[in-house]
Amino acid sequence: MSAYHLNTKGWLAGAVHHPSPNFNERPADVIDLLVIHSISLPPDEFGSQDVIDFFQNKLSEAKHPFYEQLKDVKVSAHFFITRSGEIIQFVSTHDRAWHAGVSSFAGRENCNDYSVGVEMEGCDTILFTDAQYQSLRDLTKALMESYPDIASERIVSHAEIALPHGRKTDPGPLFDWDRYKQGL
Repeated sequence: MSAYHLNTKGWLAGAVHHPSPNFNERPADVIDLLVIHSISLPPDEFGSQDVIDFFQNKLSEAKHPFYEQLKDVKVSAHFFITRSGEIIQFVSTHDRAWHAGVSSFAGRENCNDYSVGVEMEGCDTILFTDAQYQSLRDLTKALMESYPDIASERIVSHAEIALPHGRKTDPGPLFDWDRYKQGL
């Protein structure tokens, strides 16, 4: 049993909720894929409110030179796990968050239609924290309880599904898949 659970509206009890406008209805009701991402804003920096602001379309381009390239980008994930292990939810799992972009898994395109997206606060060059792995495992268990079609082999990296292949690297080479999947 997970330390967390999803309510009937697709919101995780125990998570902090910061609703994002960047979602729409799913075209199908089968949710059978979990996509793990990583993000840091500014790049390679942690602990700011900037990822939350980005997913809520509140990020000021004037705050950092990198943010100019994010102007007018509308994205979100269902969940974001901070370095301390806090889980923040932006979109109900019943809805389609805009996290995977152009994507394909097992010959099926548009992964946003049938997946849940989890962003880890991180980057390709810095190890993830113990608290993040624990929170990700707990969240994954809750998702698997609510969506039994999400099996271990249907948990993938953004890099695996992004098209064209090689377009994305997250969650990156330092993400420890064996450590994460222990106990699932």
